Order: sequence, then structure tokens, then C-alpha cells
Amino acid sequence: MDQVKILWVDDEIDYLKPHIKFLENKGYIVYTATNSSDAIDMLKKENFDILFLDENMPGMGGLAMLEHARNLNISIPVVMITKHQEEHLMEEALANRITDFLIKPVNPSQILLTLKKVLNEKDILKKKIIDDFQKDYRQIISDLSPSMSIEEWKNIYKKIVDYEVKFQSLDESIFNDTIIALKEEANDIFAKYFIQNYPNWLKDSESQTITLSHNLLKQYLFPYLNEQSHVLFILIDNLRYDQWVMFKPVFEEYFQIINEDLYCSILPTTTEYARNSLFSGLLPNGIAQLYPNLLEGDEDISSKNQFEDELFLNYLKRYGKNLKVNFFKVLHPPMAQRYIKSINELKDNNINVLVYNFIDTFAHAKTEVELVKELAKDEISYRAVTYNWFIHSILMDVIRWAADNNFSIFLTTDHGSVQIKNPIKIIGDRETNTNLRFKTGKNLSVDDKKVYRVRKPDQIGLPIQNVSDSYVFALRYDFFVYPNNYQYYSKYFADSFQHGGISLEENLVPHVFMKPK
Repeated sequence: MDQVKILWVDDEIDYLKPHIKFLENKGYIVYTATNSSDAIDMLKKENFDILFLDENMPGMGGLAMLEHARNLNISIPVVMITKHQEEHLMEEALANRITDFLIKPVNPSQILLTLKKVLNEKDILKKKIIDDFQKDYRQIISDLSPSMSIEEWKNIYKKIVDYEVKFQSLDESIFNDTIIALKEEANDIFAKYFIQNYPNWLKDSESQTITLSHNLLKQYLFPYLNEQSHVLFILIDNLRYDQWVMFKPVFEEYFQIINEDLYCSILPTTTEYARNSLFSGLLPNGIAQLYPNLLEGDEDISSKNQFEDELFLNYLKRYGKNLKVNFFKVLHPPMAQRYIKSINELKDNNINVLVYNFIDTFAHAKTEVELVKELAKDEISYRAVTYNWFIHSILMDVIRWAADNNFSIFLTTDHGSVQIKNPIKIIGDRETNTNLRFKTGKNLSVDDKKVYRVRKPDQIGLPIQNVSDSYVFALRYDFFVYPNNYQYYSKYFADSFQHGGISLEENLVPHVFMKPK
């Protein structure tokens, strides 16, 4: 690395010679100026790595000099050294993008620490993250086992995702392949674990051993609901845990997180099954008894979720929650505009439910629209695109409104999605559904070693339309393709984000309760 060049501006620079000598002995090159005018001339002629600037100098003071330098488009980290700690001074300095403050008198060690923090913080942080990852990687590989508990699986998945996001924030790609391989290994073992345990989780619908779609609200939302409560319940369709990790700092600007965890979405991990189950507190076969046509056929998905508000209201009534409720779905941008325009009418409600469909719509568009394919070609770009949508969306206005009006927020989703890679041949009939990650119907022909086949759907809470019906679920990063035009469709759908099957990304999804600061 080239030697760091420092410009130190102070009208009493002679008193700082011991500090300068200390830095030079550490390998830094230190230039000095005793006034702002000379310093600006030096900044125009020479490239410096950092500027130490005295706030109180004769003539043009430090703040005035800094503003002048910014007007000349001189971009450089600036550490202001001052005797004063007045709030207005701090605010003015921050407005001019001060990097750090030091209060006089300063000692050489303070200066050195500040240099390392300002100039080497990213490298130091990167080294720490890399060291931690290498240690945790070995531990995760050692721990992975189908006999792990759901809590252990959640912790491992959180660790993997946290490293993904950290490396992305550092623009560090050296471990991308390692993390991908680690997730593949974890998903392979998670699929075995899930298949072994899933039927038992569903035997006792009141079980507290694991949180599933149909008991999530009862466990994590209902305890906060009463006649005095004001809660905004946001469900972002198809929100993965890694996307929540990206969104979290934005929420923390306005809210204090009270409870944050992952729950397990039921099978199939699709909107019509998992979301209806979440809003009703029932498994799909229980919903089918109330709405016999709701889960039949393969027509427009939106029609399969048309009773969500009714399901949710009935769920509240079953648990004695007689509350003022509003239920609204944003399926496209004009609906979001309509919602925000009338949002003040919702101030007196105990709970406002907002279903937001952008991420799911975007994920499905990736299959069909070339531009979207390019924007979300991998998980890194998928996270980046959804984050940029989020911070510029009307949903941000809704979040700020909630904070301003003392509404707590319960945020969750119905399922996640996985980037599919590996096609598996399957044969069905014309009644078989079109989902790429799960199939249901008669006489489904597929290699059972590669899938999770359920011949008795009622054992996992799924409705039976015909006695001979079965369900098959894709595992890991697999997807189903019919023999006709197999090569074309294998290539066409590969690398798209889909859901319906079994994977960490689809099944383990976030739920968060937060209160305004």
C-alpha cells in the first residue's frame, strides 16, 4: 500500500511537531499549513488521503475553509480538531461531511487511532469478518446434521445469511463460491431433516415446539392486540430472510425491535397455501372445509387469496379479539398510492393489515422479462434490487406514518423463494398444476429419490381432491420440467427465483415485532 499523505492545518503547528514526528516514524507522510488559504492551494495541487483541520484559526477558520474546499469539489476525509463541543458547531461540521472530531488537547496515540479508524476501518472490518467466517465455516460444517433442532437450523441459517450480507456490504466477492457451496450443503441436509420431522410437527396443531404458518399470529401477534393497541401488520409477500437483514437498519431508524426470529412456512411454500394458512390459523385442509373451491385448479393465484380478510377476521373472533380492523392489499403501484392518500383514516384502528406484493411479482417477472433477468441474475443483485425498491417505495411512507402515529409494526411474510438450478423430469396429466417446485395430481411419475412425495396429503394438512392424488415437492435448488421441450424449459427457467418446495430460503422466513422510538 502507498504511504498515506496527511495535510495538517493549524496556526500553532509548531506545537505539534512531536505528533508529526510520531506519525512520520509510523510511516505516514505529513504536510503542514498554518492557515486556510495555503491549505486550499495545497489541496488544489496535491492529492491527500486525509485532512486534519483546526477549527479555530485567524482569518478563515476551519469550518469556512472546509466549506470552500467542498465547493471546489475537493473530496477528502476530514478530522476536525477543536477546543469546543458546542452542539451548533458539531451540526455545522456534520453538514459539511466531517468524518470525525477530536477535542484538544490531543495526544499522538489518539491521532494514530483516528487514522486507522478513518483510513483502514474497512480493511480492519474485512479482516475481522473473514477471520470470523473461516472459524464459523468450520464449525457449521462440523455441526450440520439431520438430527439438529429447529433452533439450531435457524441459528445456522442466520449465520450464513449474515455473512452473505456482510461480504456484500464490503463489496467482497472472494468467498461467494464458498458461501454458495456451504448453502448447498446445508440445504441438502435441511431437506432430510425437514422430511423426517414435518409430519410430526403437524400432528398436534396446538404444539408450541415449532412456529409454523398457521400458529405464527397466535404466538407472536395476538399477545400484543387489545382494545388499546395500535398495530400495523405488514406482510411482504415472498420476503426472504436475507432481504429482511438488508431492510432492518432502515426500520431501526424509526423503531425499536422487540422480537425478531424465523418461523417455518408450511408446504407448499406458495401464496395460496401458506398465506391463507397464516391469516386463518388453519392448515390447508381445514381451510378447504370452509372454502371448498379455494385451493382447486391452477387459475389466477389472486382468486385463491380473495378471502384473506374474512379468514383473518374469523381468526381474531375465535380468540376473542373484537377489534377495529382494516385489511388492504397492494397488488400494483396505483393501489399503494391510493392507500397512502387515505392512510390518516386508519389512525383509530387497533390493527391495520397491509399485504404488499412487489417482491413476489418481481421474482416471477424474472422468468419472463429480459431486463429483470439481468437486474436479478444472482442472489447478490436480487438483494440489491429489492433493497433499492424498498427504500424508494411508498411502503417507506407508510412506515414513517406508523412511527409518527405511535403504531407498532408486526412484519412478516408467507414464504421465501430459492434460485433454482437443477431440472428434474416429471410426468403428469393435463390437470397437474404448473408450479415448478411442487406438483399435485394423479399418477405423477418422478424419481422419488430426488423429491419429497406425500401419498396421504391429509397427514401433512393438505386437502385431497381425488383419492389417488399425491403431492411431490422439489428439494434444494431443483425444479420440475415435463419431457416435452425439456431442454428448452430447463434453460428457460434456470436461475429464476421460485417457491413451493423445501429449502432454507423458502421455509425459514422472518417475523418481527417493533415499537416506535
